[in-house]
This record gives sequence, C-alpha cells and structure tokens, in this order.
Amino acid sequence: MNDKKKEGRYQRIYVQLLELLKKTDDPLARMASICAVLHHKMEHFFWTGFYLHKDGKLIVGPYQGPVACQELEKDKGVCWAAVRREAPVVVADVHAFPGHIACDSRSKSEITLPVFDPLGQIHAVFDVDSDKPDSFNEVDRKSLEAILGLIFKT
Repeated sequence: MNDKKKEGRYQRIYVQLLELLKKTDDPLARMASICAVLHHKMEHFFWTGFYLHKDGKLIVGPYQGPVACQELEKDKGVCWAAVRREAPVVVADVHAFPGHIACDSRSKSEITLPVFDPLGQIHAVFDVDSDKPDSFNEVDRKSLEAILGLIFKT
C-alpha cells in the first residue's frame, strides 16, 4: 500500500476509533478495540497486539492474530527495545534484529511503540508484525502514535 493510501486509511480508522472509544474509559477495553479495528483494516498487519508492562515484565494483553508469546524474555527483542528507548522501533527485517524473539516464524518485519500512562510511565508496548519484509515506515509510526494516544484520553 502506498503512503498516501495508508495515511488516508489511518485517518479514517482514527475517526472510527474516536467514536468507538467514547463508550468506555477502561484502557484494556480500548486496547482490545484498537487491536481489532487495526488488525482487520490494515492488510499488512499479521499480528497486532499489546504487551502489558507489569512488575518489570512484558505480559501479553489484547491481541489479534496467531497465538502469542505469553511473556517476553527480559531485555530481548523489539518490544523490550521500545521500552529501553522509550520510543518506537521499526524493523524492516526481524531476522536481522539482534535478540529478536520469534513468537511466529512467519513474521518478517515489525513495529513496536511504547504506550505511556497519564503519569508518563510505560503501561504497555503496542506490537505489530507483518509477514512481509519492510512493511512499516514513518507513516505507520506517526499514525499509530496518534491512535495509541486515545487509550488514556478522557
């Protein structure tokens, strides 16, 4: 999908989620809705979900796609890189990423974004895998950051 089409789709999804998420202020319920909408509207999303940052661990939360790793090994992989950097991580080829955690061997590229709570602490990591290489770019990063900003929006 070209960037212009991708931007337009993300904008429409943002508007849809803005309405859907008005129905609850519960972050977990909002995460579940975000996963479902994005997973079914973005054809390059193979696995779409959250890992909750709890007690120094990353534990699987709401997701769509194949069975996930229940807990990610501490300080390994793309999700932990997003926690350490406190910033999004875009990986064009997961097999070239040092310490990549292969929950599903079909994953080829990945984007992870930290989700901050209202106090500025990392509450979760949003993780999207694609079964195609080099699927994510700056359009995905910017758009997903805006969408994730809805989780704690009042």
